[in-house]
Amino acid sequence: MSRFLSAERRALTPYTPGEQPRGAKLIKLNTNEAPFPPPQSVVDAAANAAQRLNLYSDPEGTALRAALAAYHGVSPENISLGNGSDETLAFAFAAFGGAESAFAFPDVTYGFYPVFASLYNIPYTEIQTDLSLKIRTEDYIELGKNIVLANPNAPTGETLPIDDLARVAESNPENVVIIDEAYADFWGETAIPLTAKYENLLVTRTYSKSRFLAGARLGYAVGPAELIHDLETVRYCFNPYNLNSMTLAAGAAALGEDAYYKARWSEITAARDYTQNALRGLGFETTDSKANFVFARHADVSGAELLAGLRKRGFLARALGRERARDRLRITVGAAEQMRAFIGAVEDILRARKELS
Repeated sequence: MSRFLSAERRALTPYTPGEQPRGAKLIKLNTNEAPFPPPQSVVDAAANAAQRLNLYSDPEGTALRAALAAYHGVSPENISLGNGSDETLAFAFAAFGGAESAFAFPDVTYGFYPVFASLYNIPYTEIQTDLSLKIRTEDYIELGKNIVLANPNAPTGETLPIDDLARVAESNPENVVIIDEAYADFWGETAIPLTAKYENLLVTRTYSKSRFLAGARLGYAVGPAELIHDLETVRYCFNPYNLNSMTLAAGAAALGEDAYYKARWSEITAARDYTQNALRGLGFETTDSKANFVFARHADVSGAELLAGLRKRGFLARALGRERARDRLRITVGAAEQMRAFIGAVEDILRARKELS
């Protein structure tokens, strides 16, 4: 770092993104991307928008907000757009957090939450999950802090019932409750209808996972108009042109391709269930993931050994650095044939290890 970096920023520990290999022929099961491309209509919409790159994009995202509002049964004033849901979450931390407005979230969850809190000098509490890494709803009842809960949670894929989220919002009326639904489409349930009832409830979503547009960088928040106004205030203080024209066009087009997406979601969840069951049969412990990834560990083989063995056989997975998640791997669910090959690689690792012992 330079000698000019402020004292406040010197203490930051940045978020570490998953490896993006360049040139190596590896099957990427490490960053929760989709194994399928977006529909051709989505690609065409982005290409058509590229013809107008001499002009600024619509800062209001008018067409996309209208399409998302119709899709979710809300009004455009209930939608805020972000450059990925990470940006939307960052805006939420900036809008609702402060020296006197702390945040709370689980200790085993999405690693960006403490990064955002630290960036904005927001005090935060990490609430311990139970021994099986499940979130306990009761820990968040009448907590008196702003709350962020990923549902399904990352990296476990575990879920909380929607009724439990309503209880959390209702019991913390003076604080904002944010539900991060990055993986909700693979589960099939959402807290979005609750935003019409609770003035303190905000739901964030992304196109990166279930809409197969990780490279487009598109996320959004759904919530009461007053909360959305707060996010928009932060957004306009940061960058009103935060989404490019191609992303806006692709996002709107994707909402018209539900049949394509739902068919692919079914394939992904079937491959997820196959992978979880196969790993359990090989002696792994897995969480009950409802997302597009599996979270697993083997009692006799370290995470580092598994990662090295998988890479040698052409696969990338991801290890999370949290102490309580030590030796667990988060494995993105790819296409069915990729997951069969992945299980074959795991079997080969275990077989080779047994022969050496």
